[in-house]
Amino acid sequence: QRDSSIDPFGIQKKGVPTMGGIIIIVSILVPVILLGRMRNIYLILMIITTVWLGFLGFMDDYIKIFRKNKEGLKGKYKIVGQVSIGLIVGLVLWASPDAKIRENVETQKQGQELVVTHKSELTKSLKTTIPFVKNHNLDYSKIMSFMGDYANAAGWILFVIMTIVVVTAVSNGANLNDGMDGMCAGNSAIIGVALGIFAYVSSHLEYASYLNIMYIPGSQELVVFLCAFVGAMIGFLWYNAYPAQVFMGDTGSLTIGGIIGVCAVIIHKELLVPILCGIFLVESLSVMIQTFWFKTMKRKGQRVRVFRATPIHDNFRKLDSQLDPTSRYIFKKWPQRQFHESKITFRFWIITIILAAITIITLKIR
Repeated sequence: QRDSSIDPFGIQKKGVPTMGGIIIIVSILVPVILLGRMRNIYLILMIITTVWLGFLGFMDDYIKIFRKNKEGLKGKYKIVGQVSIGLIVGLVLWASPDAKIRENVETQKQGQELVVTHKSELTKSLKTTIPFVKNHNLDYSKIMSFMGDYANAAGWILFVIMTIVVVTAVSNGANLNDGMDGMCAGNSAIIGVALGIFAYVSSHLEYASYLNIMYIPGSQELVVFLCAFVGAMIGFLWYNAYPAQVFMGDTGSLTIGGIIGVCAVIIHKELLVPILCGIFLVESLSVMIQTFWFKTMKRKGQRVRVFRATPIHDNFRKLDSQLDPTSRYIFKKWPQRQFHESKITFRFWIITIILAAITIITLKIR
């Protein structure tokens, strides 16, 4: 959430309307409903995710704004909502007869030239894309091979658990990243473009063969959704860029993160999320490290913090005069000077662009 005590320009943000996430949600759903094939199981899952997490975020913002409760919706209810949508997505992908793929198989021709082909039959697969391994595939059922005859069932359970973790983690990461004008919207637009590329090539057999990834019939409808998503992000960014005229609130940030997480799972790229959404990951880790270390040291009678402020983007703008004089900071001298909000935002965008490029490039590394 916005912390005007950290931002020396925070006074300028008082009175700026929030809950702009409603605009984002409407901007996504309207073109998707008009242009998408509503019988497509993947598109249905994306719409359910958008509405589900949008409502969860709306309730959080409503409590904060209209009931004057800064804490908003209790954390346990947020987690239950995020875990629930992750569970629904995982179970639908397991049960739906339409959620099938054609697995990629790497073969060798004359000489040493490697050629990627795909199996002819559609199948319910527990494989997911991961770089640096043979065929870029990791099979959840093989991880659970120690279960013997129950390996396949255990693999599906592991897949559902992974879906819950990814959706919850990315949703929370996006929420934490929404602390500066334009930060979350810009990063999410970049990530959306990368996911759109993956969805597009996954829906074309020739392109899937070139990148050595699985072919996913029907994933072309995700391209429609992600185009609407990126368009909504850019349109919102027009008014959310510094100095912001509107904030997305949890209505937007929780929804955005959930959309990214669910889309990554559908196209079997969930294990690439730590790279693609590296900024969200670092934001979340910084908060967890700060909280864990402070509570641990407090039990020993010491007030020690790791960073000047968290999430990590706040660390780069908190002045020495704003630090708690009763606490000791491990990285008190990092950074040695503070940066303006817009500079921090632009640099985080650049990092996300680099991470998105790396995510795509890794698939061509044999």
